[in-house]
Amino acid sequence: MKLKNSYFITKREDTKDEESISANLLVRSGMIKKIGSGIYAFLPLGYKVFKKIENIIREEMYKAGAQELVMPCLLPESYYVDSGRRDVFGDDMFSLKDRSLRDYVLGPTHEELFVEVCRDYIKSYKDMPINLYQIENKYRDEPRPRYGLIRTREFVMKDAYSFDKDMEGLDQSYQIMFDAYKRIFDRIGLDYRIVRASSGAMGGLLSEEFQAITDIGEDVVVFCDHCGLSTNIEICECPTVEEADEEGLLEKELFHTPSCGTIEELSSTYHVDPKNLCKTLIYRVEDDFYAFCVRGDRELNETKIQKLFGTKNVSLATFEEDEKITGAAVGFAGPIDLSVPVILDTEVLGMKNFMVGANQTDYHYKNVNLRDFSYDKVCDIRNISEDDVCPVCGSHLTFKRGIEVGNTFKLGTKYSESMNLYFTDEDNQLKPVVMGCYGIGLARILSAYVEQHHDEDGMIFSLEIAPYDCAIVVVNTKDEEQMKIATQMYDKFQQEGIDVVLDDRDVNVGVKFKDMELIGIPKIYTVGKNILEGVVECKDRKTKNKEMISLKEIL
Repeated sequence: MKLKNSYFITKREDTKDEESISANLLVRSGMIKKIGSGIYAFLPLGYKVFKKIENIIREEMYKAGAQELVMPCLLPESYYVDSGRRDVFGDDMFSLKDRSLRDYVLGPTHEELFVEVCRDYIKSYKDMPINLYQIENKYRDEPRPRYGLIRTREFVMKDAYSFDKDMEGLDQSYQIMFDAYKRIFDRIGLDYRIVRASSGAMGGLLSEEFQAITDIGEDVVVFCDHCGLSTNIEICECPTVEEADEEGLLEKELFHTPSCGTIEELSSTYHVDPKNLCKTLIYRVEDDFYAFCVRGDRELNETKIQKLFGTKNVSLATFEEDEKITGAAVGFAGPIDLSVPVILDTEVLGMKNFMVGANQTDYHYKNVNLRDFSYDKVCDIRNISEDDVCPVCGSHLTFKRGIEVGNTFKLGTKYSESMNLYFTDEDNQLKPVVMGCYGIGLARILSAYVEQHHDEDGMIFSLEIAPYDCAIVVVNTKDEEQMKIATQMYDKFQQEGIDVVLDDRDVNVGVKFKDMELIGIPKIYTVGKNILEGVVECKDRKTKNKEMISLKEIL
């Protein structure tokens, strides 16, 4: 491409409303443009990178034996009602009515539709295994879009689905796709980890995530270098705790704690270690309320609560609901004489003589022990912390932040049973098809890559996904010899299948250099005065090393 008469726009200043490095650089480089909250346009340069990522995925899907199709985005709502997921998605799903007042949605994911098309094909065990995929837009009404392309309302996903006659077949199909994913992310050049994760709204038997490691990642991934534990914090089990002995137990005592409704206020005012505090959180689970108790310095894990009750409908009680249940202002809830079921985190069993809310405004109890209140259940309901040891081997843990760029699920028969996808086996018996699901977020890959590969001058792309393999910068476009040689180089590169951009704009050469570095071109060739000696300068974008190369040796 020649830049002079092409759509090419860059910005020198940072973008004020973008909070991540990747979003800022992608906007500044003219690769994307924000259209609305969580809605972005891919401009020509960005779309070129996007298509290169897409092509890598297609190549690896082909090697894995997956066949491509395309599903519609506008879908009858009934498909999600039939599968039982309409209520699970709730307000996250965009919904609308047609002129006949029939209910439609914009597809957030397409498991139901793939089951629908396979009902026409799969009749016998002989019709499997098969693997179908698409690269298609998805829509989710994110309550808080953020970090540019990382969390948006409209995004492109590669979603694949395998169909097998039994679990052994699923295991084989899963491994084929799992290996394909590793090849995809290796080719792109991402620093990633594979972790166990919650299956969430997808359901199923197993979920694994491919997490690109970056400081702005929304997920926390937990590793143990000793035993190989690798998991999302959402499902990471906490180490077991021995129940406290009865030695030295004190009698509980009510005391006045005015205006101290938080752990921080109690700790600073009364010099109490948060580890000796037990906080009580009131939650609504479906239509009922529960009190969850964790140590004062711990965080409650809502994913574990969802799994405990088998529902996604878990939310913190409103201030009004909290005050009605406890009879006190928010911040003074405690497990003693509470009217709702009390569930303790396992770690609370190891505490004694601790402090809890008294269910009276401006009052707490101190020297509380398990004998002072009743509870209904004890289970692991907190986030594991960096001061914990590995729950498997007891070794040191490492915590990192990650962006989920891909995920794989063993769905089992969840969707085939709910949507009547059955086949006849070798014994002429009807059996539900066993499914797997495999997703990749293309825009997330781009953002994660830029987060990992940039410097003070801009992005640093690998040859696999760079918008162009190399750039030719002409120092003086009014110099006929420079333009002649640059054009000859450009034509020769194109003939050899090298993806090249020629910066023939009538602007200062410093602007050209800054733009080429900003957009991350791997190799930058400068055609200037040295052309009289038959050489050009070549700069490596990543190392910034420069060398003079003879025109005869460039290819």
